[in-house]
Amino acid sequence: MNYISIALQIIVSISILNVWLVQNNKATQWRGGDAKNIKEEFKVYGLPEWSCYLIGTLKVILALLLLVAIWFPGLRQPAALGLALLLLGSVIMHIRINDPFKKSIPALLFLLMCLYIAFPLP
Repeated sequence: MNYISIALQIIVSISILNVWLVQNNKATQWRGGDAKNIKEEFKVYGLPEWSCYLIGTLKVILALLLLVAIWFPGLRQPAALGLALLLLGSVIMHIRINDPFKKSIPALLFLLMCLYIAFPLP
């Protein structure tokens, strides 16, 4: 059992759930452009409103699966890779709108954590 992976699973899952379920209507320093909430952030990225709901639903489901994967390890890699793909999209969106690098740091860190979870070092 890799305790580092488990710790990262908890950190990533709780953080993603916090962003999408608790902080979704709050302004943070990490939001794209000058957005004050998640819906505004998706508008800044030039994405349709429905994509916010789709991506949010996928992130919440994958974050929950990552938690469940602590007890059902077969879910760990698919959940981590799914989140990694969505987080890569977040980084790309920040770059696309010329956000300062600082705004990409959380998505980039969580992307790297998800890659470690999916492919833990021996």
